[in-house]
Amino acid sequence: MIQFEALFQISYGLYIVSSGNKTSGNGYISNTIFQVTAEPPQFAASCNKDNYTAEFITQSGAFAVSVLHNDTDPDIIGRFGYKCGRDFNKLDGMDVKYGETGVPIIMNDCIAFLEFKVVQTVDVGTHLIFIGELVQAELVDDTKEAITYLNYRKVRKGLSPKNAPTYIDKSKIETKIVAGSLKKFECTACGYIYDEAEHEISFADLPEDWVCPVCLSEKAEFIEVQ
Repeated sequence: MIQFEALFQISYGLYIVSSGNKTSGNGYISNTIFQVTAEPPQFAASCNKDNYTAEFITQSGAFAVSVLHNDTDPDIIGRFGYKCGRDFNKLDGMDVKYGETGVPIIMNDCIAFLEFKVVQTVDVGTHLIFIGELVQAELVDDTKEAITYLNYRKVRKGLSPKNAPTYIDKSKIETKIVAGSLKKFECTACGYIYDEAEHEISFADLPEDWVCPVCLSEKAEFIEVQ
């Protein structure tokens, strides 16, 4: 038996993984970045094969990781986590610097960044795991704490996008809400869906000062959808 709620107890961070060059690039929100060796320092990044960024990492052989802080602007999470770079330029208007390998590094709400050259790629089915050797690391702001996926999920009520390796089909999650009363509510500003089947609290019971985890719109801006 697999109780999928148990998976939520695994600790994760929340990062922007980016790649490309000064001509074009892309990035995505990831909660699966982890160190695999100390000498040399190597890290693993999991990326869905359908992610536009996977193409840039494969082509450039390098990627960067921006560590986000607890007060990260929801627009950053919405832009890099819920929108596709094939539809618009995610880097447009962002604070971007270019690393030693030439990849773009997103500096918005970044407290530290790391840059890697890919030394191995592992195909794990729906995702590619890029093993990168560290070529550059810089602490940008030591006054703020790094955001965790637990904070994103419990405080901001955010969910893993469908391409994320931690995405869990809502039908597999036990819910404390009576099944016959489950509803969905859509943010009229950004389209984020609050699905009661994926949360431990009904929309009506959310505090009145609750806001959209993607665009910060007020609760009153949500409408019930079928």
